[in-house]
Amino acid sequence: MTPGEVPVQNDLVPLVMLLASLTPAVLIFFLREEQVRLRTVLNLGGALAKVGLVIWLVPPVVGGTRLEWRSTLVPGIDLVLRAEPLSLFFAGLSAVLWLVTTVFAIGYFEQAPHRSRFFGFFSLCVTASTGIALSGNWVTFLIFYELLTLATYPLVAHRQTPEALAGARTYLAYTLTGGVVLLLGVAWLTSLVGPVEFTDGGVEEVARLAQEQPVVATLVFGTILTGLAVKAALVPLHGWLPKAMVAPAPVSALLHAVAVVKAGVFGIVRLVHHTYGPEVAQALGVLLPLMLLACVTIVYGSVRALRQDSIKGRLAYSTVSQVAYVTLGVSMVSVLATTGGVVHIVHQGLMKITLFFCAGLFAEVLSLHKVSELPGVGRRMPLTSAAFTVAALGMIGLPPMAGFVSKWQLGLGSIEAGQSWVVVVLVLSSLLNAAYFLPVVYALWLRTPEEGVQWHVEQRRERPAVEAPKALLLPAVVTAVLALAAGLLAAAPYAPLDMARFIAELSYG
Repeated sequence: MTPGEVPVQNDLVPLVMLLASLTPAVLIFFLREEQVRLRTVLNLGGALAKVGLVIWLVPPVVGGTRLEWRSTLVPGIDLVLRAEPLSLFFAGLSAVLWLVTTVFAIGYFEQAPHRSRFFGFFSLCVTASTGIALSGNWVTFLIFYELLTLATYPLVAHRQTPEALAGARTYLAYTLTGGVVLLLGVAWLTSLVGPVEFTDGGVEEVARLAQEQPVVATLVFGTILTGLAVKAALVPLHGWLPKAMVAPAPVSALLHAVAVVKAGVFGIVRLVHHTYGPEVAQALGVLLPLMLLACVTIVYGSVRALRQDSIKGRLAYSTVSQVAYVTLGVSMVSVLATTGGVVHIVHQGLMKITLFFCAGLFAEVLSLHKVSELPGVGRRMPLTSAAFTVAALGMIGLPPMAGFVSKWQLGLGSIEAGQSWVVVVLVLSSLLNAAYFLPVVYALWLRTPEEGVQWHVEQRRERPAVEAPKALLLPAVVTAVLALAAGLLAAAPYAPLDMARFIAELSYG
C-alpha cells in the first residue's frame, strides 16, 4: 500500500454507518423492560451491521477511494462524514469493541432494572464515537465530541448511588469544560482560516497561518490541545478518569477502550497530522512540549497505578499511562513513531477492554474488587484469569503481545526522530507496568487464598472452579485472543500495524 492522490466520492455509506447505531439507540428508548428479545436484536443487529460495513469498506479505502457525505449546517460550514484510512481505523475499533461489549452488557444486565435506558444511551455513545471517527472537519468533530460527553454521563451515573452520581458529576465537569475550550479553539481557528477540513499531512491554510502569524498559530494549537487533553486524560487533566470507575463494568470497558479517552487522543492525531501537519507543528515548536507532557503522563500514571489496591483503580491509572503512548507517537516527526502511536489506539483498546471485562467478572462471580483479594482465583476462574494474564503481559510489552509491537515501533521511531532519550522512558514505563501487573498475575496463579486478605476464603475453599456465564466470559476470551493475534500476526496484510503504517505514510507524503 502506498499513499497517493485519492478521489473523493459522494456516498451515503458514512451516513449509513452512523445510522447503524443511532437507529437502535432511538428505538431502544421506547422499549419496555420486558421486551428483552427485541432489544437484543436491535443491539446486536446494529453492531453486526457496522462491523460488516467496515469490513466491506477496507479494500476500496486502502485502494484509494474516499467516500464522503456532507450536508450544509449554515452557509459556509458543512457537516462532513468521510470514510478514509484513519477514520475507518478508529471506526473499525469502535465497531468490533461495540459488538463484544454489547454481548457482555446483555449478560451483565440480564436481571437489572433500567435496561432500555442503559442500552439507549450505550448506543448513543457508540454513535458519537463513530461520528468522531468519520468527522471530516473540526465542526463535525466538535458536535459528536460533545454528544459523546452527554451520552456517557447517564452511563457513568447508571446505578444512581451517591458515589455514582458524584463520579458522574466530576466526569461531566471536566469534559464539559474541556468541550468549551475546544469550541473556543475551533472557533478561533475557523475565524482565521475558514472551515478546516482534515487533510493528510496538514491543511495548506493552517500552514500559511503558521508562517505568517506563528504566535497566533501556536496559541490556537494550545487551545485546541487543552480541550482534547481532558478526554485524553493527559496530566494534570486526568482527574475525572479514576472517579468515573464507579460506572458498571461494561461502561468502564467502553470508556477506556474505545469511547472517551480514545476520542481525546484521536483528536490529537487529527490536530497534529491532519490540521497543522507534523513538519509545521515541529517548526512552531509545539511538538517537544507535547512529547514531554506525554512522557510525564506515562510515568505518572504508572506510579499512581502501583499504589492502587482497587482492581478498577489500578486499571484506570494504567489507562492514563497507556493512552499517552498515542500522544507520544504522534508528537515525534517519524513514520515509525507515528505508526507506533496510531497502532496503539487498537492495541491498547483490545488489551484494556479485556482487563475491564475480567475485572467485572471477578466482581460478579466472586465479589472481588481488590488486588489483595485475588490470591488463588486462577484456580477458581481459570479462563477469566488466563484472559487477564494475556492482556496484562501485553500491557507490559512482552513479545509477542500487541503491546510489544506498539512499544517497539515507538522506540525505533524515537531513534529515527533523533529523540533517543524516549527509549529510556519506554523502558521505565515497561518496568513500572511489570511492577503493577506481575504481582496480580502471580497472585492469580501462584498464591493461595490464605496468603492474601481472608475475604471469601471459606467460600473459595468449599466451592469448585466456576466461571461466569458464557455471555460474560466469551467477550473477555475473544478480546484476549484478538490482542494476542494482533501481536503474532502484526506483519499480515490489513493487520492493525499494516494499516497504522499506511496511515502514517500518508501524513508524510
